[in-house]
Amino acid sequence: MSEHRDGEQTLVHRMAHLATDLLDSLDPETRTRACRAPFGAPDVEAERVRWFYTPTDHGGVALGELSPRQQSLAMQLLATGLTRRAYVTACSVLGLENVLDEVEGWSADWGRVRGRDPGLYWVRVFGYPGSPAWGWRFGGHHLSVNLLVREGRIAAATPSFVGADPAASPLLVGELRPLGGMEDLARTLMTSLGERERARALLHPRAISDIVSGNRARLGRGDRMMHMQELFRGPLPTPHLAALVDRIDQAAEAGSGYTPADHERMALGLGSPGIAAADLRTEQRALLRNLISAYTDRSPEPVAAALRRRYAEDEQLDAVHFGWSGDLTPGRPHYYRLTGPGLLGEYDNTQRGANHAHSVWRDPGRDFGLDPLASHLAV
Repeated sequence: MSEHRDGEQTLVHRMAHLATDLLDSLDPETRTRACRAPFGAPDVEAERVRWFYTPTDHGGVALGELSPRQQSLAMQLLATGLTRRAYVTACSVLGLENVLDEVEGWSADWGRVRGRDPGLYWVRVFGYPGSPAWGWRFGGHHLSVNLLVREGRIAAATPSFVGADPAASPLLVGELRPLGGMEDLARTLMTSLGERERARALLHPRAISDIVSGNRARLGRGDRMMHMQELFRGPLPTPHLAALVDRIDQAAEAGSGYTPADHERMALGLGSPGIAAADLRTEQRALLRNLISAYTDRSPEPVAAALRRRYAEDEQLDAVHFGWSGDLTPGRPHYYRLTGPGLLGEYDNTQRGANHAHSVWRDPGRDFGLDPLASHLAV
């Protein structure tokens, strides 16, 4: 435990150093946008818990505004908030904006100079780096990383969102699938179940069109899927953008075939949670542990290692449930959910012909470190 704590403190010190260097390198106007302070002020807290995964302004300063050195500092800061595996995945997501631009014929119109832009990933610091409580966020289309530091410890690493559009892209040999591993693990787990167990794991015969938790700051029992119109910063600024988002949402809903009753069935905390890990065989439990790690590894390495140790314990794993909805055939729309004490993981691949994936990791009681009793993630 001492070695874990020393590693965490070293990492937190590096975070503070990088954030300070980045802020000090900015001109006054840009720094004002990049840093919201003091930590805990009502307006600062309101912004800290306002997060997105859509192609909207995520708040702060965008990579495209920064010099190469400043971009390097921002990316180094991002790397401190993720394991190496998660950092590589996040960089792939940024790069996919170039691929998506080509897929859409370079014609997507989101009311800016370039429709899909890898320069539109924003960094924002909350409070003063190195102070008793401070945090930072890095986010843009299909990526949101949120970190809170309290008393020199990592107090929160959720919400954490990673998406991929396209979910699969051709390479000279093989495919680029940033989230492919977590999709394949879940499908392997589901197909390994017997007929009776598979029926218990099935949440719905058709896949819902997006994650259900959306970009809410706090999650509650009965929360239903948020529609795309709700997932942008403020009202959409032009009739064109409003119409575009309406079309995307309507196409997604038509593809899912969901009715209000279906959305109620898939609401958080209602209906069946799926099959419990306690009812899985040894090899299936190993698959589930690896799947959980695909979510909890989106955190700084000391936190990720602690969470791997947590779910290595049978008692902790037994309380986790796995649920699936939609088709089991690769390339067909599907969704799955992981739930347990302090854990919500969601994954969907439904839109754009099931080639557009979303995944999110939440700690429903401690997202953003909002639980005052949860001072850190030591486990």
